[in-house]
Amino acid sequence: MTAPWSTIPRLIDDAAERFAEVEAIADGEISWTFAEFRTEIHRAAAALMASGIEAGDRVALWAPNCWEWATAALGVHVAGGIVVPINTRFKGREAAYVMEASQARVLFTVTDFLDTDYVSLMTEAGLPAKLEEIVVLRGSVPETATDFASFMNRAGGVDAAAVVARAENVGGDDLCNIMFTSGTTGAPKGAMLTHSATCRGYKSWSDVIGLDRDRYLIINPFFHSFGLNAGILACLMTGSTILPHPVFDVPSVMARIPVDRISMLPGPPAIYQTILNHPDLDTFDMSTLRLAVTGAAAIPVEMIVQMRERLGFEKVVTGYGLTETTGIATMCRHTDDPEVIATTSGRAIPDVEVRIVDPDGEETPRGEPGEIVVRGYNVMVGYLDDPEKTAETIDASGWLHTGDIGVMDAAGNIDITDRVKDMFINGGFNAYPAEIESLMLAHPDIGNVAVIGVPDDRLGEVGYAFVVPAVGTSPDPAEIIDWCRAEMANYKCPRHVEIVDSLPLNASNKVLKFELRDRAIAALS
Repeated sequence: MTAPWSTIPRLIDDAAERFAEVEAIADGEISWTFAEFRTEIHRAAAALMASGIEAGDRVALWAPNCWEWATAALGVHVAGGIVVPINTRFKGREAAYVMEASQARVLFTVTDFLDTDYVSLMTEAGLPAKLEEIVVLRGSVPETATDFASFMNRAGGVDAAAVVARAENVGGDDLCNIMFTSGTTGAPKGAMLTHSATCRGYKSWSDVIGLDRDRYLIINPFFHSFGLNAGILACLMTGSTILPHPVFDVPSVMARIPVDRISMLPGPPAIYQTILNHPDLDTFDMSTLRLAVTGAAAIPVEMIVQMRERLGFEKVVTGYGLTETTGIATMCRHTDDPEVIATTSGRAIPDVEVRIVDPDGEETPRGEPGEIVVRGYNVMVGYLDDPEKTAETIDASGWLHTGDIGVMDAAGNIDITDRVKDMFINGGFNAYPAEIESLMLAHPDIGNVAVIGVPDDRLGEVGYAFVVPAVGTSPDPAEIIDWCRAEMANYKCPRHVEIVDSLPLNASNKVLKFELRDRAIAALS
């Protein structure tokens, strides 16, 4: 399966032609059709060209979801540049590392997100050597920076034909994004991703979920593959409206659904579980909801049922991917049974291979655990300026080793057991937190749970569970431990249970297990 466009600039042009008068993006006072959006994107490209940005130059974006982010990023693509998204949870030193490593010449950022002035953070950390200009998308503008409106006004000095020519020179094998990994296993690494792979992958993604003229509340951050590719680009592909949402919180999201007529609401399971657990859920109008896409954590089958019955989703799809696979590798289909959707991450997308292998690289029998490996057009070119790490991750046969543990069923669906790095060893047995969490979610008093391994003098490591109560319940830690002992093998059973109001989440709404690990160790010391 191929996409009708090999580059993002061609996708932008096609969307402007096919969906000219359809609302492309709405954010505050801004509401543009696809034709108008293309005009603004080309203005951003012209402004970048007027600022000296050449094809292949890197431009960084360090800001929350907003129309300015989308316009600037797509403008970089049209100008032939490479987008370098930066995690909004990064501190100055972390962001400076990404800027330095990518040699970004321009930074688009904000000064007023969650009481954080990113310009100040960057300045305090030390400005990267290659950085020539900071453009402030929103917030107060220091003397050392340029406001976004002034930046965009530079477009008048560049002929429109020159912008079109620059866009036409972009090739499918050219890099579109350098997306840095989270750095949980060391310094962040920049995955180099191409236009053609990105367009092809998210055409498949859009087809599988049936995205079509939807109104898409993009909660996933734009700096993440899901927010940028499965969000902004997927909307361009399908004539769906981009509705940026900067920070997830249940009341604001639930209030937006009827007002903005939201039909597509993606996110990790924690988002839907939080909505389902909200005591005022029945007072909110959820009738416009149609599509949900989730993954990255354990999902109880009942949650899928509740998403359909209580939240009104027609289609619920799970999937799996990582930055190094352009954010996509496997997907369920909405016609799959709820149990398949809840307990697996689906099967390989078209023209992509997925296997489960043992430590020697040999494929394991179906149902046996091993490392998930991926091969296909979606695999990154490599890590930026790091051939050694690239060679460690992509073997000589082109298989990308994910570091994720999983099993594959007879139909090719994969069940992600855990990250290699998250596994803990209890008395000589490998224990996988994701599997334990999935089992614990069957307990009626557990609304959400995160399990980590902590040191133990006798067993090496034992499980420590942080439990968020289900609505209207007051779970007892001792009772939960007794229940676990009855429902799972002893080595999997958490030895410690702590009741908490909520779990700490990163900007992608994934649980920050390193915070929980520190908290658990402190509690036990």
